[in-house]
Amino acid sequence: MIVVPVYNIILAPGASIYMGIDQIKKTSGGKEITPGERVVLIVAKENKSFSELDENSFYPVGVSASITEVNRQGFVLMNLGYRVDIENIEIKPDHTISLSISRRMDIEDLPADVEKRKTEELVEEMRKFASGFEWADSIEYWLRQIDTLGKAASAVSPWIDETNERRYAILAEDSRAKRAELIEEMIYGFLEVGRITNEAMTSQQQEHQQMYRESAIKKQMEHLQRELDEMHPENVSDIQQLEQKIAESGMNETARKEANKVLNRLKQEGGQGAEAGMLYDYLDFVTGLSWKKAEPQHIDLTEARKILDEDHYGLDKVKDRIIQQIAVMNLKNSQAGSILLFVGAPGTGKTSIGRSIARALGREYSRVSLGGVHDESDIRGHRRTYIGAMPGRIMDGISKSGVSNPVMVLDEVDKLSDSFHGSPASALLEVLDPEQNNTFTDHYMNVPYDLSDVMFICTANTTDTIPEPLLNRMEVIQFSGYTPIEKLHIAREHLVPKSMESMGIQPEDMNVTDEAIETLISDYTMEAGVRGLRKKIDNLCRMFAVKVASDPGEKFEVTPETVRSEMDERPVMHSRILPEPKAGVVTGLAWTPVGGEILYIETMFTKGKGEIIITGQLGDVMKESARIAVSLVKTLFPDKAELFSENDLHIHVPEGAVPKDGPSAGIALTTAISSLVTGHIVDPHIAMTGEVALRGAVTPIGGLPEKLMAAERAGITRVFIPKDNEFDLKDVAGEVREKIEIDTVSDVGEVLRATGILDAAGKAA
Repeated sequence: MIVVPVYNIILAPGASIYMGIDQIKKTSGGKEITPGERVVLIVAKENKSFSELDENSFYPVGVSASITEVNRQGFVLMNLGYRVDIENIEIKPDHTISLSISRRMDIEDLPADVEKRKTEELVEEMRKFASGFEWADSIEYWLRQIDTLGKAASAVSPWIDETNERRYAILAEDSRAKRAELIEEMIYGFLEVGRITNEAMTSQQQEHQQMYRESAIKKQMEHLQRELDEMHPENVSDIQQLEQKIAESGMNETARKEANKVLNRLKQEGGQGAEAGMLYDYLDFVTGLSWKKAEPQHIDLTEARKILDEDHYGLDKVKDRIIQQIAVMNLKNSQAGSILLFVGAPGTGKTSIGRSIARALGREYSRVSLGGVHDESDIRGHRRTYIGAMPGRIMDGISKSGVSNPVMVLDEVDKLSDSFHGSPASALLEVLDPEQNNTFTDHYMNVPYDLSDVMFICTANTTDTIPEPLLNRMEVIQFSGYTPIEKLHIAREHLVPKSMESMGIQPEDMNVTDEAIETLISDYTMEAGVRGLRKKIDNLCRMFAVKVASDPGEKFEVTPETVRSEMDERPVMHSRILPEPKAGVVTGLAWTPVGGEILYIETMFTKGKGEIIITGQLGDVMKESARIAVSLVKTLFPDKAELFSENDLHIHVPEGAVPKDGPSAGIALTTAISSLVTGHIVDPHIAMTGEVALRGAVTPIGGLPEKLMAAERAGITRVFIPKDNEFDLKDVAGEVREKIEIDTVSDVGEVLRATGILDAAGKAA
């Protein structure tokens, strides 16, 4: 008896299997293999070599067999008999195996007719499966030999994909009915997997054939399209145009690869594809950009200054700074210098001077409005995976300018806001950083673009709302408000001629006198800039356009009387000095987004318990200044302490509907309360501005030029300012300095002595 280990084979009683003769000889001790030889097949648990096998390497159930044929090809045919239980396994040094066996009985619960029917059904299913293959005819004879389920299992054993454990489970099952179920489950599963695999391969083959056919057709169409393009150049296809644009764009290698990748997708999609429109829009955008760096141009500084002077009156400090930047660019032959941030009230020329700078440099002009932007994607663009994706405002501005080095004005950067969509101010950090913006990547483009040649100019009304990191990227240039004389020049040289031209009024039809313009400035506007003045002049010209159209040939004279009679609105009521001075009332100066204004600090004692009442819609900072002023006055006038303990102090700033905040009313509050407790009246022609400390020191404030212009307009003749603001006086118009006596103070006591509240000894006068 020869014992032969097997692995990963289905052993079913009654089946026939082929086995290599060499495999049998390894465990026969070199014995010659002849038909009729008795064999016991035992199942190994793992796929090991003979030298690695030991007594515990086998399952406890095997099968007896007998050799029926030994062919010349080196294979042995053996018929499987009954199942056996394996006992006392011993592996000898020559690799022969000895063991004890006993027959393992089956549970006869499968009738012969049922097995026959199951076998016939299974063979028929195998025949249907094989019919789809070329070798179906040759396999028919083999299928006719299967008359038991065991033979069917042995027949598919070499090709079936099952584990050794599941194959052994068929042999180990005592119930013939259960064994039949296991065989059916395994073979039917094998046939279904094979059928699905075959269908998938057939479908894939058909898809490949379709794809190859489409590719061949497209190539033929491209060939025919090229011939048509050569015959009719005016009818070049969109794809050909995009290919030509990509080749001629001069874009960097990264951008070229991305563009060609998208172009290939567009070719595959075809003109009617779901993404064709998006892909075409992307290629149209990136190929429409100017990728080539512009050659540096030498700018004539004299001519540049002439252009700036032609377009804007005044603004000498701003123009000087721009000329300095142009000079640096001439010397370096490249874009250089800081990012300029123009800060000032509306209508002072911050945005319009950007167009003049572009004209002076001979460059294209682009304006990007950032007011109200709260989404980072507005700066960096939207990713193309989103529906409706588009480039950010920066790259959109570059695209519309048509060049790589425009003068780009980023308007109203102080009005950016954050949201859950990100911080647009943070996105601007890369745009405005010369060390980073040479590789700026818009999310829509997904490729770097060089912004280093762009001259960025930012505008804002105030720096208070600009994040510190963004503000540090820029050089702040203040735009002070215009004086009445400057407004007169601007209106006469720019606003009136432009307005008359836009209304169709010829110079010989209408003459606007300087006095009429001065009336508009003083009585109908209240602003630091000239935006409101331009609207009033437009309104006036529209009124006279009716008269010019009604009486052609007649010349109309616009005088102050004409302005007052024609303007359909009340004059603006500017704050003026009080006609009747009173103790406890002092004139202060304030800065507003539309320029400077005077305000009155009013104080009054009422019978009470020493409370401090503050009205006039004051902010927290101004309320703190009021409390500091009260404490300071109590220190300066200790003999007046009972006034504060026996009365309530009411502090009021008129125009309660207007919010007011800031520390610069500190010395005005202190002076007003000092005037109240001493009963000394402060001359209403005196105004003051400055923050006051608890120790009495006067500290600097902002917005000095606008405040002094408001003082001059209101008829103020003397103003006290902090000594630390003395340097800022150079920014104040000469006509304002000539009309107002400006005193610098470092301590509130100086103000009180100058106003007569304290005498030279520091006591109440």
